[in-house]
Amino acid sequence: MISGLYAITRETDNTAQLLAAVTAVLNGGARTVQYRDKSGDVARQHEQASVLMTLCRRYHVPFIVNDSLRLADLIGADGVHLGRDDGTVREARIILGPDRIIGVSCYHSLDLALAAQEAGADYVAFGRFFSSGTKPNATPAELSLLRQATYQIHRPIVAIGGVTLSNANHLISAGADAVAVIGALFDRQDVEEAARQFADLFVDETED
Repeated sequence: MISGLYAITRETDNTAQLLAAVTAVLNGGARTVQYRDKSGDVARQHEQASVLMTLCRRYHVPFIVNDSLRLADLIGADGVHLGRDDGTVREARIILGPDRIIGVSCYHSLDLALAAQEAGADYVAFGRFFSSGTKPNATPAELSLLRQATYQIHRPIVAIGGVTLSNANHLISAGADAVAVIGALFDRQDVEEAARQFADLFVDETED
């Protein structure tokens, strides 16, 4: 079950620094970690993904590889996250098998989410919802999309894009099961405390 704080890593060539940052978010309560690296450096990606997967296993937290089905399969990751051009759910399921996690970016489209659900995706992701440094030109998604999706999508729903501590509650209240965070997590001076504050949003939601 994908829920709570979904941490997406910053791209860096400093593997030790990356490992320390992800350790901090895990200590703070992250429930899922996604490795995201667009560098094209295959050796670096394999090294970093391998050490992060080992770390996440110690915390019993799912480790997801962004975009690369090949890398996810090669290291035995817990799953893969597919964007528009990263292959199909069917292909991923054939390669990874029935028990690993397949997530799909659905951007601002409920139709894409319905298709992903029908194809057997384990979760869907919508966004960006707010101004995003990672994807500044992406078409915005509306909070109403989350509300509508809760009636038709029977998989965990992840909200992404410009998520901060000040706006995450809007996404959770609208129906997001998880919030995916990069900058507001890894750019903070105290990464562990930032993770804890995000994780606490879901504790409060459960108590309500």
